[in-house]
Amino acid sequence: MSKLLYIEASPRGTLSGSTLLANTYLDELRKTNPGIEVDTLRVWEEDLPEFDTNTVAAKMSVMTGQALDATQRAAWDKVTEIANRFISADRYVIASPMWNNGIPYRLKHYIDIVHQPGLTWTLQPAKGFIGLLKNKHASLFLTAGVYGPTMPSPAFGVDHQGAYLKGWLNQAGVDAIDEVLLQPSLLTPDALAALTQAKERAVELAVRHGAL
Repeated sequence: MSKLLYIEASPRGTLSGSTLLANTYLDELRKTNPGIEVDTLRVWEEDLPEFDTNTVAAKMSVMTGQALDATQRAAWDKVTEIANRFISADRYVIASPMWNNGIPYRLKHYIDIVHQPGLTWTLQPAKGFIGLLKNKHASLFLTAGVYGPTMPSPAFGVDHQGAYLKGWLNQAGVDAIDEVLLQPSLLTPDALAALTQAKERAVELAVRHGAL
């Protein structure tokens, strides 16, 4: 049975466009995959530890092959617990709005915790970063209030949102990535039509994935 981790990055709940698109996708996916296990992670409700002095020290010890002291071990165990929940999934769904050209800070906080040496990546001087995740797939559902590819830039922002998420996933070893975009959601002349079209794309994606 396939396990899917659904990462919900908006604090707006049912008012969030990105959450609505992801839920549309999941509802359709469940029709053809009723046995799929969906683990929902709402970053605004998770107890995410601070990536503080002890955690950074633990990370550096892991990277350099040094032994962890008791304080570092305690910090690293928390990181490992959260990262293993991410690593154990076969598929990922990430629903995220754009905030100030990037992603919400709580999602960045989560990524900073799970993206660790020996867990999601390793580093070889001759080859650089090597992702440790294999045979994973990610679907991104991304919205932006005022940014859109047809809007004049830089007045309406720059898209570091999708580029950042895809770059992070690629570095972790996830190469199969699809995305559904709703951009812009506030400046589109017919917002309802744009949302309807994005939902249709989410359904089409789910139908395609359901046949995999």
